[in-house]
Amino acid sequence: MGLAFIRVIQIGIKSLMLHKMRSLLTMMGIIFGVCSVIAMLAIGEGASYEAQEAIRKLGSRNIIIRSVQPPKGQSAADSKRTYTATYGLKTNDVAHLMETVPTIERALAKRRYRLEARHGQRKAACAVWGTEPHHLEMSQARLIKGRFLNENDERYRSNACVITDSLAKELFPAEEPLDGMVKFNNKDVFVVVGVIQETGSAQARAPGGDTAGEALDANIYISLKSAHARLGTLFLERSAGGYSRERVELHELVTEIDAVENVEATKSSIAAALKKSHPKQDYEIIVPLELLRQAEQTKRIFNIVLGSIAGISLIVGGIGIMNIMLATVTERTREIGIRRALGARKQQIVTQFLVETIVLSIGGGLVGVVLGVALPFAVEHFAEMKTIVTLPSVVLAFLISAVVGVVFGVYPARRAADLDPIEALRHA
Repeated sequence: MGLAFIRVIQIGIKSLMLHKMRSLLTMMGIIFGVCSVIAMLAIGEGASYEAQEAIRKLGSRNIIIRSVQPPKGQSAADSKRTYTATYGLKTNDVAHLMETVPTIERALAKRRYRLEARHGQRKAACAVWGTEPHHLEMSQARLIKGRFLNENDERYRSNACVITDSLAKELFPAEEPLDGMVKFNNKDVFVVVGVIQETGSAQARAPGGDTAGEALDANIYISLKSAHARLGTLFLERSAGGYSRERVELHELVTEIDAVENVEATKSSIAAALKKSHPKQDYEIIVPLELLRQAEQTKRIFNIVLGSIAGISLIVGGIGIMNIMLATVTERTREIGIRRALGARKQQIVTQFLVETIVLSIGGGLVGVVLGVALPFAVEHFAEMKTIVTLPSVVLAFLISAVVGVVFGVYPARRAADLDPIEALRHA
């Protein structure tokens, strides 16, 4: 029985090899179907991974509170009028939250300035952040050289600053940045005491604003008290017909919660604590944990959509296999009649045609797997887009191709086996 089955497989493969081009074209549907399943899921997985990593860098135990600028007047009179808009988080809010919300372990207050940094003849648009000494502990930044800001810098409002490595390369391309001088607004001079590398760019984005004209990782850090004392809390913006002034003490407050399970409840407590002092709600509360869950849900939906679209390609490939096998049954009607007349059973005829369809689908599936794994690497290399090929997606695509071959090969095989031997012999 085993030798007979092997013989049937050999006959099936030989029949396919007699029409190499037709067999190859028939396999194309399966090849592109498997390739598209693996490649589309890899691209979707990569995009989802980057989005989730960006959220994770904000901290699963963190709650971020950002000042939000209230809408400005749109009338011509408003545009020409000089006014000072005072909004956002206050320094007192930090102490108030630490006293009233027990689940907050520590808080990091930050104030942002959009300035132009100069060193000699070189200049660069950057974000200057007034921050606190424990900033490094609560961020994804890594100290490369020198030191970060310390308690003495905060206490004595020193002119020490820490810059990102990309900004150091721009301002100090041919010299050591440590102990170098950086000037803001052509008057405030700070000494570089450290260089850091940032893996996330979320904090560089202006709360409620944009980052046009500056790199997301072009950041300079000074102590918060130095920022308030030297740069102030007033921001002047000139426009046609007048100018406006904004006074903001803090742009961002990052709170670290004692446990992940307390994050959502703490969000409500923070909102209640800030409600009295901020009746206009000139702030927004961002919970990275909630964003992460939304990103994971979006990933599942995205994978289902991409998988469904790619799965349709496999079904189309299966229909192509069925179409060709039905044509093959018609072409080989006389051969089937001869085999039946010589004693071949229906089961052997079914097996022969099923072997041919399975060889087509599995062969196409193997080639599709190779292309499906190679294509994401090509996309990552040339398009600089992260892709992740997962083993389940490869196995799933290959198994579907094999199942498609069996399902769409059954009908042609049964039709060949059910032919009347006498009528088949008469077929020209």
